[in-house]
Amino acid sequence: MPLPLQKIKSRFVPLNIENIDTDQIIPARFLKATTREGFGKNLFRDWRYINDDENQPRSEFVLNQPVFSGEILVAGKNFGCGSSREHAAWSLLDYGFRVVVSSFFADIFRNNALNNGVLPVQVTEAFLEKIFAQGPETELLVDLENQSIRILNGEDTSGKEENTETFDINPYKKTCLLNGYDDIDYLLSLKPEIEIFEKQRGGN
Repeated sequence: MPLPLQKIKSRFVPLNIENIDTDQIIPARFLKATTREGFGKNLFRDWRYINDDENQPRSEFVLNQPVFSGEILVAGKNFGCGSSREHAAWSLLDYGFRVVVSSFFADIFRNNALNNGVLPVQVTEAFLEKIFAQGPETELLVDLENQSIRILNGEDTSGKEENTETFDINPYKKTCLLNGYDDIDYLLSLKPEIEIFEKQRGGN
């Protein structure tokens, strides 16, 4: 059962690369497991390590730089393209990311992310560039209820309208994320209404 996601206030990890496909997110050789756990250690594996050796991290890659951390990944345009593997969403969540921000998401990845408790926040390219221009101490506030994302860059600018943008989300998926529901949980939440409907229709 996914954890509820309502507001996330966090620093972010900037990955300013376009067209990141699912094989780069989680390489195919690590797809043998059938449960969702354990994929985080292989997130962006080929970019993080040299020759699959965890003792040889690539120091230039952002996930290996201690100055960057947080529950929000900010990536370039067209994130999650390529194959339809659900493991891409599993690896992001298992690593600790609850939100991915980009100016465009592949449709299948977007759906897989939403189904697994990861919120894809699509912003304009101008707003994405504004986020990338921030320093590593800057925090983002993602408010799912109000469907907004804000750059918190000090008291003097955090409230400015240009530092906030809204995003779209499927209403059903929004309800599921806010409450930590999967599809079965959502149906169970409607049990009282279903029972009333059955009684009105003359059911037992």
